[in-house]
Amino acid sequence: MPPPRTILIIEDDSAIRCGIVDALDFSGYQVIESAEGGSGRLLAIERDYDLLLLDLGLPNIPGLEILRTVRKLRPSKPVIILTAQGEEADRVQGLSEGADDYVVKPFSVKELLARVEAVLRRTTGRPLSVQFNFEHGVLDFERRELRYRDGTRTELSEREGELLRYLVDNSGRAISRDELLASVWQLNPKGISTRTIDMHIARLREKLRDAPERPTTLLTVRGKGYMWMAQLPEANE
Repeated sequence: MPPPRTILIIEDDSAIRCGIVDALDFSGYQVIESAEGGSGRLLAIERDYDLLLLDLGLPNIPGLEILRTVRKLRPSKPVIILTAQGEEADRVQGLSEGADDYVVKPFSVKELLARVEAVLRRTTGRPLSVQFNFEHGVLDFERRELRYRDGTRTELSEREGELLRYLVDNSGRAISRDELLASVWQLNPKGISTRTIDMHIARLREKLRDAPERPTTLLTVRGKGYMWMAQLPEANE
């Protein structure tokens, strides 16, 4: 029997935090919790956990700053942000900074658990063992990294890996931003800014070393979306 998943919660509202802890505990998860940004950021950097539930409106250190730290130091850790009703700009920025999903307060326990399970499923439920050559090296979905011909390498976040895999799997087809939001982010694209897609594409181009002014691997198709230029042969490494 596999060990229980561990969820880290950083939420300053004690009533909300206790409710989440109780619901997760009842559902069989192990829980680590913090009520403020300083200790929460340390836990997010140092502790072992499977998913982070992160409130954006934290004292001491804002949630977005913690999200940036996690994405820099532990890019593969999935993150669900918790935001208040009316904080659409924060939700959009959180998604742009690399969050995997969001839940708007007040939320039901059923909704929260469904989103936790969905993100964990996307994180571990699909083997990504295929490697591809690209112009500057090898794209490794199993390790979720890019290995360059000069011997250096860089990691992909969970979301970057999913986005790149979807584009590669649909090689040669222009994919709209709405389709990417629906298929990769699992979000209804209606009312959601597609700027988060553009920012992720920009980061991927940087990691792929694809010239932003004249990309040759990850193309922009005017009026349609983005396209992986061509299916590439599997790497032998």
